[in-house]
Amino acid sequence: MRIGVHGRVMDAHGALQVVRTIGRLEAYGHEPVISMGLASWLQETGNTVPWPIYPDHELHAGDLGLCIGLGGDGTLLDTVAWVGRSDIPILGINLGRLGFLSTVQLDRLDKALEEIDHRGYTLQARTLLEVTDHGETLGRLNFALNEVSVQKRESASMIAIHVHLDSDYLNTYWADGLIIATPTGSTAYSLSCGGPILYPTSDALVINPICPHNLNVRPFVVPDRYTITLQLEARSDKCLMNLDSRNTSIDGQSRITIKRASFTVKMVQLADTDFLDTLRTKLSWGLDLRSGPPKL
Repeated sequence: MRIGVHGRVMDAHGALQVVRTIGRLEAYGHEPVISMGLASWLQETGNTVPWPIYPDHELHAGDLGLCIGLGGDGTLLDTVAWVGRSDIPILGINLGRLGFLSTVQLDRLDKALEEIDHRGYTLQARTLLEVTDHGETLGRLNFALNEVSVQKRESASMIAIHVHLDSDYLNTYWADGLIIATPTGSTAYSLSCGGPILYPTSDALVINPICPHNLNVRPFVVPDRYTITLQLEARSDKCLMNLDSRNTSIDGQSRITIKRASFTVKMVQLADTDFLDTLRTKLSWGLDLRSGPPKL
């Protein structure tokens, strides 16, 4: 199988781990094809790159059988941007710290490759968000797996954000910003702002203010069938619009239209991968010294 491999800049030890991991792919009979960014970084760290390098353009269905993100969750988000609309499945191998989305640890790499060889996995479709305006700035990278957020710049005053669900007025948020999070993104930035956790396959979105200047504003869960419109009213000339780890500067009076994307990202779920278990082990969800797993 042709397997795409992507990674971010790491330290020298990280480069060694990347090279060894790609070698394990070859040992299992796969053909690694690495991203141009990963190839450049490996060469800069003094490593030879004997593998094919994928050109720096959008992937298409059938180009690869699988894409692997080597690193942490930020690398996986970059891999989602690389895969785009191609429908190529994605697997995250954790070389970083928490690795909430990159669920495969290095010591389980061989087991994961065996499951891939024997088709011992499932594909879970994850919702993406799509910004339908600002095409001149975003181009084809107008989608996000975790969240679309808008926020004030640096030391600027808080902003007013007028929000509509389809044509219905929801609220005006006076805050440092606003997050629109997918179920996948509910355990990311939104969680840090006090948002709820959604099960990954839920048909819902979270609208969550960043540092609201109001005691009675709380995160709000809405069905993902709605188109969400944000009308900004900022005192400063510019605000920041963020799609996962990518950000761009926009006019402080901009309108942003967000909806569920017409395509999804296919995440590889190995046999022993469980979202609830990941919540408990990596986020210490529900941790209580008095409790243990119930006997069934």
